[in-house]
Amino acid sequence: MNKTNIEWVKNPDGTQGFTWNPITGCLNGCEYCYARKLANTRLKELYLANLNVSEIGNRPRLTDPFYPRFWEDKIEQPIKQKKPAGIFVCNMGELFGESIPDQWTHSVLNFIEACPQHRFYLLTKQPQNLIKFSPFSDNAWVGVSATNQEQLFDALAGLSIINARVKFISFEPLLEGMNEVDDKRLAFIKAVGINWLIIGAQTKPAVYPKIEWVREIVKAADAAGIPVFLKDNLRQMIAIYPYKDVQWAWVDNGVNLRQEMPV
Repeated sequence: MNKTNIEWVKNPDGTQGFTWNPITGCLNGCEYCYARKLANTRLKELYLANLNVSEIGNRPRLTDPFYPRFWEDKIEQPIKQKKPAGIFVCNMGELFGESIPDQWTHSVLNFIEACPQHRFYLLTKQPQNLIKFSPFSDNAWVGVSATNQEQLFDALAGLSIINARVKFISFEPLLEGMNEVDDKRLAFIKAVGINWLIIGAQTKPAVYPKIEWVREIVKAADAAGIPVFLKDNLRQMIAIYPYKDVQWAWVDNGVNLRQEMPV
């Protein structure tokens, strides 16, 4: 596994978090995807050398370094990590993608269940496929990425029908306002059982959300009693969109961003 500086992956005491990629690759085609850029540049030779490629789909497989691949030599890595840690699963791919064989995903989930000492973050852009693997083990935190309003609706729909101890939504990158959340929608968010919200900006190239968009989400989260984690990459947003009243975003007299974790 690789050490990571992703803030929300670290343990609450600040100790090291990790990324774990027994599966790489994705066919979602997001323009801002850093994983695809790495697969086609620095990691290209390494990825193309792995011939354990998914046979699902009709795109060229062996010549596409970001076509889904399974890495058998990495599947047991969490067992070797004895000290409890936060582990981001498949940040270089899509664990629940349409092109991922179910047996690959089941293999990963089985190893997660076999390592109860760790906290595993499962983040997907394919929430409609989560139901096939529910219920999830208690140490699997299941999340969906939502960059815009439509993806938020899909995320809520997918998370509403699964069983997971922690369900979260990651608004990163936040590319669109989510509109004001009325009482009806707020009641639905509570019923879905969302435990956590993460908000962040697009990086490389940097694209910062409007501060009003972040404010909308934080306001709704507070009304629903949901913890909010504002990523460090939002600091520049505060500088670009200066507001006199930014207490909603800061704690400790403006020293640290609000970075809450689920209870």
